[in-house]
Amino acid sequence: MPAPVRTAFEAELRRARDGAPDTAAMWDALERAHIISQAWAWPHTRAHWHMFRLALRCRDRAETVGQVVRILVAGAGSVTGRVPHGNTGRTAAGLLTPMPLPEDLRVLLGRGPDQALGTVG
Repeated sequence: MPAPVRTAFEAELRRARDGAPDTAAMWDALERAHIISQAWAWPHTRAHWHMFRLALRCRDRAETVGQVVRILVAGAGSVTGRVPHGNTGRTAAGLLTPMPLPEDLRVLLGRGPDQALGTVG
């Protein structure tokens, strides 16, 4: 993970931690951390771990179960390049559903304007 990308990833994790008790702000930060981390197995798995912990805190059973599944497959998806770029990582988003990349993250991740909508792989 290049240094600027790692810095942005860690900043989003800090923003999630510091956002308590505003769970909406915490989820927003973790979703951004997830988008940033998808190409790297360990950071990607870490993003899902933090989402799992927040789902537990929110007592959201469906999100908790969905995050367990994602923790199990995140690393393999990153290693094989089979990730839905732009996907927020939440259970409601669908496991393999690509989503539009926020403009600032598209630039950070070095994707061209024609790659604003994420793709799998």
